[in-house]
Amino acid sequence: MRLSIIGSGYVGLVSATCFAEMGNIVSCVEKDPAKTKKLQNGTVPFYEPGLAELMTHNFYEGRLIFTTDVKEGVKEAEVIFIAVGTPSDHDGSADLRDIRAAAAEIAPVSPRGAIVAVKSTVPVGTCDIVEKILTGIRHEPVCVVSNPEFLKEGNAIRDFMYPDRVIVGTADERAKQIFFDLFAPYTKRGQSIVFMSRRSSELTKYASNTYLAMRISFINEISMLCEAIGANVEEVRIGVGSDSRIGQHFLFPGVGYGGSCFPKDVRAIIKMGRDQGLDLRLPKSTDDVNKIQRERFTKKIIERFSCDLKGRLIAVAGLAFKPQTDDVREAPAIDIIRAILNAGGAVRAFDPAAMENARAILNFRAMQYSKSLYEACDNADALVVITEWNEFRRPDFDRLKALMKTPIIFDGRNIYNPRILKSKGFEYFGIGVH
Repeated sequence: MRLSIIGSGYVGLVSATCFAEMGNIVSCVEKDPAKTKKLQNGTVPFYEPGLAELMTHNFYEGRLIFTTDVKEGVKEAEVIFIAVGTPSDHDGSADLRDIRAAAAEIAPVSPRGAIVAVKSTVPVGTCDIVEKILTGIRHEPVCVVSNPEFLKEGNAIRDFMYPDRVIVGTADERAKQIFFDLFAPYTKRGQSIVFMSRRSSELTKYASNTYLAMRISFINEISMLCEAIGANVEEVRIGVGSDSRIGQHFLFPGVGYGGSCFPKDVRAIIKMGRDQGLDLRLPKSTDDVNKIQRERFTKKIIERFSCDLKGRLIAVAGLAFKPQTDDVREAPAIDIIRAILNAGGAVRAFDPAAMENARAILNFRAMQYSKSLYEACDNADALVVITEWNEFRRPDFDRLKALMKTPIIFDGRNIYNPRILKSKGFEYFGIGVH
C-alpha cells in the first residue's frame, strides 16, 4: 500500500518506519529541509531504541522516502496520515494550528479517493474540522478517519508492530476495509482492530492516557499515606496489584509522570470537560497529585539539609522523564533540579541519553553534567535518583560510598532495597517506605 505521513516527529517517524517495515511504500513529509537531510542520512532526531537501524534499512530498500514537497509526498497515497504536533495552550487545550495547516496543504494536491487519517492526539471534533477544511478546498467529499497512536517512548517499535489494539474511528465501509487490510499484518496474534465513531476514537486516546496517569497518581497518593502511618507502599502495591481486576501496570510509586503525553492529555481532557460545563474531578486530582508528589520529594531533600543547600553538591541520576528516551518534556527531574538550584545548591547530573536536551533547559552556572553516575557522585553531599535507567539499578555501592562526601540517597523510583543500603552505611529516603 502507498502511504503518506505528514510530520516526522516521534509519532510520524515511528509510524512511517514501521509501515515501511511491512512492505508498504511510505513518503514522510517534513517541512524542515535540514531535518529532512538528516533523516535521509540516517540520523534520527530523538532517542528511540532500534529506530535508527530500522529507518535506515527501509530507506535504502526504497520503501521509506523523506521529502519536503507535500505534492510529491502525497501524489500516489491511498492513505495520508496527519502526525503533526498538538502542544498544550496556556489554558490546557490542544493547539491545532499545525493540524489545520496540514489539512490545508494536502487538500489541493491529494489524490481523488485518498483517505486522510488523523494520527495526532487531538480533541474531540478535530476530524470534523479537518473534513471541513478538506471538502471546502476540494469542493468534494473527503473521507477523514481518526486513528490515534498508542506508542510508549522507549518501546515504540514493539508497540506499533505488536499493538494491544488498533483504534479506527470511521463509519465509512471502504475506509474500514482499507484499514483492516493495512493493520492485518500487525494483528496476527489476536489483537483486535476496533472500529468506532470518530468522536469516540478521539476521546479513547485521552481517556486511556488519563486513566494510566490516574493510576500513577493513585499509588503516589497512597505512598503519602504510607509515610504518614508507617506502612510500606511497596508491600501495599503488591497486595493491591495482585488482584486480577487491578493488575500491576502503572502502579509504581515515584516522583510522578512526565513526557509529551500524560501531562498534556490530562490537562486537555480537563479542558474538554470544562468546555462542556463539566467539572472532571478525577483528571483534576490526577494532575494535582502529580505536581504535589514532585514538591514533596524535593522538600525531603531540602529539609534533610536543614533547608539550606548553600555549599551542597547534589548528584542527580536521570534527566529524561522515563528510561529509554531522551525526552525531558515535563520531566520531574527538571522541576526537582530547579528547586535544588533555587535553594542554593549545586547539581551534577548524569543521564545516558537526555543530557543534551536537558542542557538546553538547565544551562546554569551551578549545573554540571557528568560522563557517568560515579563521576556525578564524586564528593557529592547526596545522590538523587529520578529516572530508573537499568544501569542505575545495581551500581557498586561501596564505590559510591567512597566517592561521596556524605552517603545519602534519595530514591525517587524505589529501585533500591532500603535494608541493603542501610547495612552499607547509607542514609536512605524513598517514596512511601521507611
